[in-house]
Amino acid sequence: MKHMSGTRRRVAALAALGTVAALALAGCAGSSDTGGSGDSGAAASGSLDSIKAALEKGGEITYWSWTPSAEAQVAAFEKAYPKVKVKLVNAGTSNDQYTKLQNAIKAGSGGPDVAQIEYFALPQFELTDALFDLSAYGFGDLEDDYTASTWNSVTSGDKVYGLPQDSGPMALFYNKAVFDKYDLAVPTTWDEYVADAEKLHAADPSKYITSDIGDAGFTTSMIWQAGGHPFQVDGTNVKIDLQDAGSKKWTGTWNTLVSKGLVAPIAGWSDDWFKALGNGTIATLVTGAWMPGNLESGAPDASGDWRVAPMPTYDGQPASAENGGSAQAVMKQSKNPELAAGFLWWLNNSDESISVFLQSGGFPSTTKQLQADDFLNATPDYFGGQKINEVLADAANNVVTGWQYLPFQVYANSIFGDTAGQAYADKSDLNAGLLKWQSALVDYGNQQGFSVNK
Repeated sequence: MKHMSGTRRRVAALAALGTVAALALAGCAGSSDTGGSGDSGAAASGSLDSIKAALEKGGEITYWSWTPSAEAQVAAFEKAYPKVKVKLVNAGTSNDQYTKLQNAIKAGSGGPDVAQIEYFALPQFELTDALFDLSAYGFGDLEDDYTASTWNSVTSGDKVYGLPQDSGPMALFYNKAVFDKYDLAVPTTWDEYVADAEKLHAADPSKYITSDIGDAGFTTSMIWQAGGHPFQVDGTNVKIDLQDAGSKKWTGTWNTLVSKGLVAPIAGWSDDWFKALGNGTIATLVTGAWMPGNLESGAPDASGDWRVAPMPTYDGQPASAENGGSAQAVMKQSKNPELAAGFLWWLNNSDESISVFLQSGGFPSTTKQLQADDFLNATPDYFGGQKINEVLADAANNVVTGWQYLPFQVYANSIFGDTAGQAYADKSDLNAGLLKWQSALVDYGNQQGFSVNK
């Protein structure tokens, strides 16, 4: 589930979309046609009161989601609004769902009323005019309910294309037992992090500061935290510069770790990865705030060992980035967008629904929940009774602003391993790997109708 600035601009003339249609989701759909079906959003007008009235009136909608809380949330919703029937469909995770969603968009039917879409993928669906503009129902008034970074991810100017569900502000998860055993100080800067990596691996070559075999979502988040802006998008005009100051700041640190073999060559989310997290082989994770539940379930043997600290920075000043997270959006294909918008409003803006989401281990995007005493004061045993949410909520307030994703980020991520990822395998210069990725992205974008410059 791996985010984009509210400064993104839509293409001025929808006619231009015919040229870029193949691009928008070709990486996951293999289709050369796309675009929204119908014009249900064109004449829509109303308010939050009108969608609440639609909920009371009732009807049927379909919701596509893979989040673990979806079934319980739908059950709670149908109890609150018994006249509404929600057909919940798990159409696959991430790219698998996007492929099916794009196929439904191309066919003009068969898609859901409401869909879960990760932040990095939203620009592609927005660009192809597949998403309903929720400002028609007063959703713009909900801005203050969400963190700035997640709100920027679902908006473009005055248009609102979804509501944030979760967020992934990054922090440093570290194994305190390992740190204590090897006399490592919790790093506040990336230089200190590298020094810990060298000290740990020298003391025990079977131990690594972290693992990384090349991951597009992690890489873009790290460049984001470093202040990079490698992707700049204005409609169909795209600039890609993976050698900007932020990108090179990150590679300046990470090259040392990769070239010296200080990161474990273990694939994330594999059985070996969870085993390494549980037995102390991997000492830290730099990842999103949604990680605690995954550690508890995936590495139970390490209960009591792990802690959370702010993400190291380059100058010691607080700075974070988003890593992961999803929104839900109403599809333009919906035959009942008012009712769909009502469901979405309840799903991602009601205390009842968000409570269900948090119980399943989700990390909120809503400011109310992030500031709640019971949330901030939680002391999970797995993390030694630490108030980890104080650290994670603070990270949400320190996300660097101005980030943008490519309008073909799904495709970009899919080719990362074959381009930049090769630098990890070779322990060679990550800058060269990023340039290889950049070259492929420039060529692809221009072939698909974007004007891409480097």
